[in-house]
Amino acid sequence: MYLQKTIQKIVQCSGIGLHSGGPVNLRLVPAPINTGITFIRKTTQGPVPVKVDGTKVVGTLLCTTIGENGTKVQTVEHLLAALSGLQITNLIIELDSAELPIMDGSAKPFVDLILNAGIQEQGVPQPFIKITRPVDVRDGGKWIRIRPSWKFRVNCTIRFDHPLLAHQSCSFEPISEDFVEWIAPARTFGFLEEVEALRNHGLARGGSLENAVVVGPDGVLNKEGLRYADEFVRHKILDILGDLSLLGMPILGEVEAYCSGHQLNTKLVSEILCSTDCWTMIKDRPSAVPTPSPIDSKIAAQV
Repeated sequence: MYLQKTIQKIVQCSGIGLHSGGPVNLRLVPAPINTGITFIRKTTQGPVPVKVDGTKVVGTLLCTTIGENGTKVQTVEHLLAALSGLQITNLIIELDSAELPIMDGSAKPFVDLILNAGIQEQGVPQPFIKITRPVDVRDGGKWIRIRPSWKFRVNCTIRFDHPLLAHQSCSFEPISEDFVEWIAPARTFGFLEEVEALRNHGLARGGSLENAVVVGPDGVLNKEGLRYADEFVRHKILDILGDLSLLGMPILGEVEAYCSGHQLNTKLVSEILCSTDCWTMIKDRPSAVPTPSPIDSKIAAQV
């Protein structure tokens, strides 16, 4: 489908953690073929590697956290979505905190950082996971599932008890140019009424109108408004792309999600990894693969 890729040069950025509120310095470093994506967390005991792997998920409360040997890396989903959308398969990510910087609440700053570094094809085919039978995970009325397909597509629907988010649906096939334009800039969001409770539980300490869309009783509090009419569901697709990249390989399969979050997304990853009869590895381009169509995004709002 495509060749393994890394970046051409080292790039770095700084910011604050969404939940910790603390400063974070992050550096992206080119990596050799077959490295995959690995975080290198700088600690007082020295650098500790945490490889991106669906078996390493240790937390899903309002973000995705992975860990290894007691070392955690929190809020990985936006950067992983950027890497997935730009088809970066080999990279070292160095950081000096337990949490990635939230930046503006979307994947766009990470996309810009990667594009500034330049993308380097590495001359080796990238294997894919091809789904061969449906996999379904549920939690009450919420669910996410994947079924066989010769392309990757995400169909997502969200519903909230708020007139602005009563119902939004979006479908996306991640051609890299469309990802950069249509999905990467979509920001994380939350409700004003929940902010105090989150902070009392040690969460969202770094959250502000600079890095999240905040929804009040009468609408969005951010002065600039929304980047898209359906920015909320687009961000949910961004999260799905980031969480599913924990599989370690791109996917051939069609995803359908209804009110899914990090817990269900990563549970689907775990279910796929545990059910080896539901997928096969494709190492070379199939003889006939349908050409992906442009993004088909729509919103149906019920006020």
